[in-house]
Amino acid sequence: MKVLITNGGSPLSQELASALGDGHEVTLTAREQVQTSAKFVQSDLGHDQTTNALVKGVDAIVHSGDTDPKASVSNRLDVAMRCTYNLLWAAVEERVPRVIFLSSLGLLDGYDEDLAVTERWRPVPPTDPALLSFHLGEYVCREFARERRISVTCLRLGTLIWDSNSGGAISSQALYPDDATQAVERAMSAEVPSGTWTTAARTWNVFHIQSSVPDARYLTSAAQDGLGYSPSQRA
Repeated sequence: MKVLITNGGSPLSQELASALGDGHEVTLTAREQVQTSAKFVQSDLGHDQTTNALVKGVDAIVHSGDTDPKASVSNRLDVAMRCTYNLLWAAVEERVPRVIFLSSLGLLDGYDEDLAVTERWRPVPPTDPALLSFHLGEYVCREFARERRISVTCLRLGTLIWDSNSGGAISSQALYPDDATQAVERAMSAEVPSGTWTTAARTWNVFHIQSSVPDARYLTSAAQDGLGYSPSQRA
């Protein structure tokens, strides 16, 4: 499978490229040049033929909603909205069959921790640019999908744990890199059925993804049933 991964300089995108590279033909892209062992194509994700050329022949796009914390707020929101729009527009024109949008469970942190928050619940994002970028990216993806122009699977990811030996308390929404990679790979191939957590079967589907840690805050049963996601048990 030919896979395009955006935000190529981020640790998660690099991890995905490395993990998926054995079984897939992976290309990383970013607005700036990055050091990577994977195939890399620099792109601003503009509304032009260069973005069409980037996605042409691709089987799945893994698009990260994360934005550069060093950039200005206006630039971060521009990337979240306009660049996502341009990418999906090109994907539709080039008939890319599937997009996986990487969002954040942080969009639901406004709810009380005692509540069993599922994919049916509405996000309650603050105005913090990091989380607002994920939220606005979801909006763009959802509207494209609702027009049934392209299939988009939204994975709301937990808090990534890069150093499991650092000690201290583990977040109740922790996500280890191997579980994140597994979820993305499952989403690339799963035939998602209609169900109570979907808004438009096979076009827009949202799944909560975190590792199986003690006192896990978010349920992943929808991802387990719909994607075959099977997180490792963590002590």
